[in-house]
Amino acid sequence: MDIRVLRYFLAVAREKNITRAAKSLHITQPSLSKQLMDLEENLGKQLLIRGKREITLTEDGLLLKKRAEEIIDLVEKTEQEISTDENEIIGHLYLGGNTTPTVLNAISQLNQKYPDIQFHFYSGDAIEIGEKIDHGTLDFAIMLEPIDNTQYDFLSLPDTTQWGILMDKTDPLAINQVITNKIIKQLPLILHQRIGLQQNIAHWAETDLDKLHIVATYNILHGDPIYLIQHHLGYYLTTRDLLGPTLDEHLCFIPLSPQIKEHYALVWKKHTPFNKIAQLFLKQIKTSHD
Repeated sequence: MDIRVLRYFLAVAREKNITRAAKSLHITQPSLSKQLMDLEENLGKQLLIRGKREITLTEDGLLLKKRAEEIIDLVEKTEQEISTDENEIIGHLYLGGNTTPTVLNAISQLNQKYPDIQFHFYSGDAIEIGEKIDHGTLDFAIMLEPIDNTQYDFLSLPDTTQWGILMDKTDPLAINQVITNKIIKQLPLILHQRIGLQQNIAHWAETDLDKLHIVATYNILHGDPIYLIQHHLGYYLTTRDLLGPTLDEHLCFIPLSPQIKEHYALVWKKHTPFNKIAQLFLKQIKTSHD
């Protein structure tokens, strides 16, 4: 499968139009159409639905789009690493997940020493970030423990985050200073989808996971919380750092008691050969950690 053709395919997926895609690629429309038809023929799958107004992707097309993005990201990352002079400290570092004070301090220190390093941050859920670590398009991830140590190496960080309940300010429970495990057992809960985190909550609540009343799960918090809460679907059980520096004026965050503090970890794929920039970053993290 030609990298050039994958770039063509991604341009069509982005523009949703052959003419616009051809223009952005600086090739003719007939040439682009032929390349795409040849790609479908070679794979034996229909990738595009050619509608009157726009082009959409089939399920196979969506899968190819995801893989093509990963392949091209990895190719570009490899080209950057290989083309860098070994005597120069210049290059790119790719990080995924939440940034923490320890990580930000290491980045700041590294930036002061080596201003030609560029830092790239990727936000996503644990599954997406894990896939990018697996495929080599991220150098490191910052994730909440527990970490799967059969698949990843990791360094526990001193940074922690506190668990609590996100709810409407007008909710009767909002008068509480803390939420106990006795209260939790009685609530409809919206939990993070990571099983490891759910099991930690169940252990804290001194019950089995299937005894908790889980009405929904989430991967990352965007604009959903206020709508789901105000429609009385349930109570978000989440960490304070995921909510950002300020809360919606209609919401409040009440910590759990006894406290649950989760540690963050710097995570990377096992047996990964680090490039020079990744080595420097890990060394700086360990220095900041000590």
